[in-house]
Amino acid sequence: MTDHTIRSFDDELRQLKFLVEEMGKFTCGQLTAITESAEHADPNLAARVIEREPQADHQEHEIDDLVVRLLALKHPVAIDLRQTLACLRIANELERICDHAENAAHRLISSLGDDQAVKVRALAPLADFACVMVNDAMQAFATVNGGKAQDVWNRDQRLDDMYSSLFRNLLTYMMEDPKHITATVQILFIARDIERVGDRATNIAEMVRYFADATPVPEERPKADTTKSLGAPPAPRSV
Repeated sequence: MTDHTIRSFDDELRQLKFLVEEMGKFTCGQLTAITESAEHADPNLAARVIEREPQADHQEHEIDDLVVRLLALKHPVAIDLRQTLACLRIANELERICDHAENAAHRLISSLGDDQAVKVRALAPLADFACVMVNDAMQAFATVNGGKAQDVWNRDQRLDDMYSSLFRNLLTYMMEDPKHITATVQILFIARDIERVGDRATNIAEMVRYFADATPVPEERPKADTTKSLGAPPAPRSV
């Protein structure tokens, strides 16, 4: 392989990593807007999340195209191949996170219209925790830091605990005041979308560990989500 070809390949790998980092920043911005929308009971912030969502699809397509080019023309091996595959899978996880943010935004707007501001604000700590997980997972990717990725992976159980606690509180509220069941179910769906964001941040962390250390996470991921035993409503399917 000539020096020119090697330089071109390195440039494309750097460009791929840059695109994924930029998509990560955009995704974190969407999650921050969801957190602030819940904290301040502001439907306008949620509306902006919906308006911006197509950008995530555009960024993912750009990354997909570059990955296909690299695989078809450059035939990467070893760490270059791991980086290429990790970028492809991380971009997919980020796009799904943006889908969850959009779903949450629609439901936030509906919930605030039903005068559920107090319960919407209760979502803010959960959303903030998930947002930090995604941000830290992407920092681990940017610095190729397997240890930082493992730290994100370990936090998923804490997010499950927070989600289960919120779920129990909302379930109790519905049992005590059945006339608010319909509106409160919307809040439960938002919480479920946020919990799924944490799962996807954990998936990103696993990909970073694979990229950085060439080893998949061997152990089964511990889960602390107890809502299934409490009769949780079925979560809406991700698009």
